[in-house]
Formats: sequence, C-alpha cells, structure tokens
Amino acid sequence: MKNKCVFLLMIAVFLAMPVINAFATGDGEKGGEAVTLTMGSWRVDDVKQIKKICDAFSRKYPDIRIKFDPTNPPEYNAVLRTQLEGGTAPDLFYLRSFGISRQLYKEGYLENLKGLPGLNDAFTKESIMPWADTDGTPYGVPLLAVSHGIYYNVDIFKKLSLSIPGTWPELIKTARAIKDAGYVPFANASGDEWTIAEIVFMNLAPAFIGGYEGRMQYETGKRCFNDEHVAAAFQAVADMAPYLPKGQEALNYYDSQQLFLMQKAAMWMGGSWDISFFESENPDFEWSVFATPGPTEKDKYICFHMDAGMGLNSKSKYKAEAKLFLEWLTTKEAATLFGNELPGFFPVHKDIPSLTNKHADAFLSLNKGRGLDVRWAWPSLLDGSPDGYSLMQNNAILILKGELTAKQAADALQKGLAQWFEPAKNCGN
Repeated sequence: MKNKCVFLLMIAVFLAMPVINAFATGDGEKGGEAVTLTMGSWRVDDVKQIKKICDAFSRKYPDIRIKFDPTNPPEYNAVLRTQLEGGTAPDLFYLRSFGISRQLYKEGYLENLKGLPGLNDAFTKESIMPWADTDGTPYGVPLLAVSHGIYYNVDIFKKLSLSIPGTWPELIKTARAIKDAGYVPFANASGDEWTIAEIVFMNLAPAFIGGYEGRMQYETGKRCFNDEHVAAAFQAVADMAPYLPKGQEALNYYDSQQLFLMQKAAMWMGGSWDISFFESENPDFEWSVFATPGPTEKDKYICFHMDAGMGLNSKSKYKAEAKLFLEWLTTKEAATLFGNELPGFFPVHKDIPSLTNKHADAFLSLNKGRGLDVRWAWPSLLDGSPDGYSLMQNNAILILKGELTAKQAADALQKGLAQWFEPAKNCGN
C-alpha cells in the first residue's frame, strides 16, 4: 500500500510539471518553446548577410529566432500595407524614414517604442527623428543610412590624366574630356525613373541649395521653390544631358551599372548601397568614389540619407521577444555587424563602428568637412499631391528630354507644391 501511494504521488508530480514549468518561466503558454519572429524588408539582396547578423542575436537569445522575409523594393510599401491591413504583416519590419512610416504609426500599425532600453543612449535625437512622431515619440529604431556620390573608374581617370573635380563646372569639363576620349561620361539613365530623382537630382541638390540649412529655408517659406538655387540645381541636370549614354531613356538601372562595369562609362552617380554589387562583379579595374561637387569650392555638401529603421508590428503576438531584438539593435555589436556585413549601409550609432570595407570607408570619408542632409523631398514634401518627389523626378526627366528648361522645371516645382504645401503658398514674404 505504501509503494502504491508513492507511485501515485510520483504520477501526480509528473502531470503537474508543465504547470510548474510554465510558472517558473513566467510564460504560461509558450513555456520555454522557441519563438520565431518574422522580419520584413525591401533588401532582397541581403538574405545571407541578415542571417549572419540574426544568428549573432540568437546566440545570445537561443529561444528567439528571426526569419528574414524581404520583398522587392518597388513593391515593398504596397505589400507591407496590404499585410498590415490584412493582419499578416511580419513581427518586425524595415521602416522608410519620415512621412511614410509616420503615417503607419498614426494609423496604429506600429508599436510605441518610448522607453525602449538603449534607444536614447545609442542614438542622437536627430537620428531618431526620422522614425518618430511629430511630438518626438519613437516608433522605430534607427538602423541604417546611405550616402550618395559619384563612382569613377580610377584607371580611366589616370589614363586621361584627369583629377577629381572640386566644382560643378570642373565636373562638366571633366565629362567633356571623357566624351572626347570615346567614353560615356555618366552611365546614368532614366529608364528606371526613380534613379533620376534619388541618385541624380537629390544627389546633387544639397550642394546647390545649401544642405540642411538651405532646405529649411524652403520648408519654412523663407525661400520659394523656383529661386535661383533651385533653378541652378535643375540646370545641373541639363548640364549632364549631353554626357549620358545614347538612348538613355531606354536604359534601366542594371544597364547603367553594366556600362560602368564594362568600362564603357567612366562615372556613375550612385549610392553607397551598390558597393556590394560592384564588388561581387569583381571588375578588373580600380574604382572609387568622390563627392558630388557644388557650384563653387565653398559648396561642400553630401546627401547622407537616413534610409532604414526597424519597427514593431503593434499586432505581433511576440512583442516581448521582438523588443529584445530591438534593444539588441541599439548595441555597438549590432551596429558593427550591420556596418561590415552590409558595406555601404552605415549605422548611425553614436559609437561609430570601424569599417573593414575600403569602398565603404571611402564613401563614409566623404562626409568629413562637408554638411550632411537627407534626400530633399523626404522630410516634408511627400505628404500632399502633387508630391515633391514626383515633381523633382518628372521635371528632371523632361529636362533630359529637352522638353523643359531649368527655370521652367523650378517654376513647375513651386506651382505644384503651392497647391498644398503651406510654406510654398506664402513663400518669400
């Protein structure tokens, strides 16, 4: 009888163990089970690199795994919104900076991250702002910035005895010499229209409008969008037109890259995000980058764009685990991994990590001694119709086609924005 009682007691203890374990872990339902978080992104080229980064996190938190599920860049915004509206969005996802992600927060799709450990210690207020509401409430962890400049074939420059131009007139003079030697000066083309907005016009614009300080003059109504600075920026696009590839309107982004890689073109206005692509192609020539010059030697500015933040789906079932990942993103370890696994994507951590990639380091070094600003349209000009991005893009393309003058393009920008953007309605007063 005694043995039977002991046996029954053992059975009772065994049956109670799941309940005991659940209370011990503080997780009534999951009780020690591994959790898989999904992560959305527009970076389809980074699957291998992101896995390595996420594996580093999982070594610290073995019960949390990250599944990276990217979407092609042109479709990302629409796909993410569809997922959010349908309740199928990832737990974590990349956030565009400024207005696009801010709208998602206002609609309740993003978790408020106020008080997230490490956020305010790791990042400046300025770097948090692109992923914060107008009252300063953060809804995203700053992740990566990208830089803009001009890729160039070092071998061709040496062959033609060309030096790095320090002003825009010198750049056009250099382009003329390159064309006379039988090369295409700039590989850029408008077959993919977004490239004219983002890696041509908004690449050169900071040096013509005066960087952040100049941009704020327009956003506060102190300058009109058709003043001499804006007209000069559009004129720079006109200056480039004779030095683009023949039939450029039919060439897409990839075609432009190949013209540069095949050494048919000596320069390419581009962004730091393409470093890995160029390196993967292993070209048999030396290449590097230089800063897009301004009208004079004094006009030293770089488009250094706050590109990606990381947000938390407000409907995620695993918010506690996701917040642990977001907290880890604020560490120098995470910043160093992102900076070196993804050359050309620069962490904006206060404690800047050392970069091992020479091309990424060359791009980042362009910031020294220059004013930095984001792409012109992003902070304030995307919220109405017609939006500033489309106006800059479409009018620049019309300039390349010879259908608009620089002054007409600037006037069209002012007229379009004045339809909804208050500072443009009463500018110059």
